[in-house]
Amino acid sequence: MGQKSLNQLIKENITILSPGQKKVAEFFIQHKNEAPLLTAFQVGKKVGVSETTVIRLAYALGFSGFSQMQEKLRKEWLSSKDTQMDERISNSKNENNNTHLFTKVIEKEKLILKQLFQQQDPTQIWKVVDQIIKADRVFIGGFGSSYSAGYWFYFSLKQLRDHVYISNPTGFMTEDMTDLTEKSAVIIFSYPRYRKESMKLAKFAREQKANIIAITNRQLSPIGQVSDTTLTTEEFMESGHHSIASVITLLEVIIAGIHQKDQDKISNRQKKLEMFYTDLQLFLE
Repeated sequence: MGQKSLNQLIKENITILSPGQKKVAEFFIQHKNEAPLLTAFQVGKKVGVSETTVIRLAYALGFSGFSQMQEKLRKEWLSSKDTQMDERISNSKNENNNTHLFTKVIEKEKLILKQLFQQQDPTQIWKVVDQIIKADRVFIGGFGSSYSAGYWFYFSLKQLRDHVYISNPTGFMTEDMTDLTEKSAVIIFSYPRYRKESMKLAKFAREQKANIIAITNRQLSPIGQVSDTTLTTEEFMESGHHSIASVITLLEVIIAGIHQKDQDKISNRQKKLEMFYTDLQLFLE
């Protein structure tokens, strides 16, 4: 085996590994801090395979047994820790107490996420969750740069319920608006620079008496002022930077709420989807 890393050994032998052995190998790659401390039985239990499968992986990779493979894991784990420490010391010297560019970005995101947590009204979030669950159809509008967050929410919501639709980045079809009712929910994403299309969509939705939910940066943004419910991500931030992380985090909270309140319907839908995915062989695993 020489000086090859465990990752290299797995990559070289991946074609001869059984499905169960591949699961164990993936566990070792993704849990390098935990795996070196577990027995073969514990690894098998976590992955959902037998202890024998874990031991056979060791043989398949050229080790004399699980103990030798575990020793390899431990040495690589300790080596990575030493490397990380050396990098911290080196970075500290090189930066000369100046904040690194990446650190600045992450610290700014942390501040925005902290503010996001503090400014939210849980009753408003649950109100949005209920509106989405009860809606006969959900139409999502996002234009320009706001489309990316809208599409993320559209794709996630499609896993949970039916009758979910979305605009395109530059506009929407008027025909889609005619199907809206007073039981529909129209979710509009709008961030600076605010696009006129979002207000046009709100006007159509209002004419159909649909519930308008705004996801925006401030309560008094153009779309925030005309919506029935407004959820904001940067209400008190005095920065020209608009964080996609804060938007996705807010959406993940909404998705989690829907999961909690509508478990049975979601479970049935996901079972059907998995059957289609399997029949169509959409995924590699």
